[in-house]
Amino acid sequence: MDTAAPALTPTSRVLTWCLHLLLIALLVLAAARAVADGLPQAGAVVAAAALCGLVYAAGPLLPRVRTSRKVAAGWLAAVSAVWLVLMVLTADGVWVAFPLYFLQLHLLPRRAGLVAVTATALAAITAFAAHQGVLSPAIAIGPALGAAVAVAVVRGYQALYRESEQRRRLIEELTATRADLAEAQHTAGVLAERERLAREIHDTLAQGLSSIQLLLRAAERSLPETSGNLARYVGQARQAAADNLAEARRFVAALTPPALDDTTLAGALERLCATTSARHRITVRSHLAGEPVPLPTAHEVALLRIAQAALANTVRHADATTAEITLRYLGDHIALDIVDDGTGFDPDRLPDPDPEEGGFGLAAMRSRTQALGGTFTVESAPDRGTALSARLPLPRSTDTQPEARP
Repeated sequence: MDTAAPALTPTSRVLTWCLHLLLIALLVLAAARAVADGLPQAGAVVAAAALCGLVYAAGPLLPRVRTSRKVAAGWLAAVSAVWLVLMVLTADGVWVAFPLYFLQLHLLPRRAGLVAVTATALAAITAFAAHQGVLSPAIAIGPALGAAVAVAVVRGYQALYRESEQRRRLIEELTATRADLAEAQHTAGVLAERERLAREIHDTLAQGLSSIQLLLRAAERSLPETSGNLARYVGQARQAAADNLAEARRFVAALTPPALDDTTLAGALERLCATTSARHRITVRSHLAGEPVPLPTAHEVALLRIAQAALANTVRHADATTAEITLRYLGDHIALDIVDDGTGFDPDRLPDPDPEEGGFGLAAMRSRTQALGGTFTVESAPDRGTALSARLPLPRSTDTQPEARP
């Protein structure tokens, strides 16, 4: 099976070149000793050493020797065959077994590499013993010890390489997480500022324009029919107040959270459930009860933020498999219920708020609810799941609410 070899690092390149030089040097040494000792087969030894070096040098030039186990195995078999010929001719060929161990362990699969090293060591011991005319422990120790050292070195290097790769992946994940966190914090800051501006416009400019319009309408009704220009001026002032009130409403609508763009609160909750279910190992369902009515933007934003915070806590802490979000229209009230089957907790023993969690705590949900005159309750127990409920009163008429959504 073809497998891609790990990319060479500067250190591994140096080790590879050292291995090349070691094998070539040992071949040259074997040939030189044969010539210096005046062996009858010195010419054959030089030819075998040269052929072994050429076959070995052809390996790095093969395009698939590092990506295909089959090509690597074929090349190693050719090198080993020529080396066996050299071993038959001279005992000095036993030295070449040591770099062969590293090649076999590096290019072959784990088990195949161990088998090849064992076979090479046995061949080296047998050939060396044949040249010496006797098999002694001293003859067997050299090749066997070299094989053991090669296995230990290669396994240690592979372990260090895997650890280095794991550390590199962790660093990349940490860098990506930091970038995502910075983007999320920036987005949260932008959304918080948008909500603040919407509240400011609603609480000051829009409310003031609405009051001016009502007062001018009352003044217009109180004017006598013969008032003439005065009635016309009052009507123009009331129309200017109405136009500016409409402009303020458009500002508030433009500053609402993106999740509420071009959709209702129920639609935004359904989208939130679908997104949470897709991103996490939890099934979240949304339900709607009662007859939907237009809601002030402040109510929609508060309920959506509470739902987002509750699901965030469920995903992070509850270890739940399912969660239910129910939006109920109750005439003069609207209620949002979030229930999960998680581990639960003791509401009387809540930890102190974590400043790093921002607005995702229960205290922030309760604060949002109470700011709109509503109530927020929590029911939970260890191993019994959690139920959150936020109830908000609705204004008697949405016609006078500047932030009412069409």
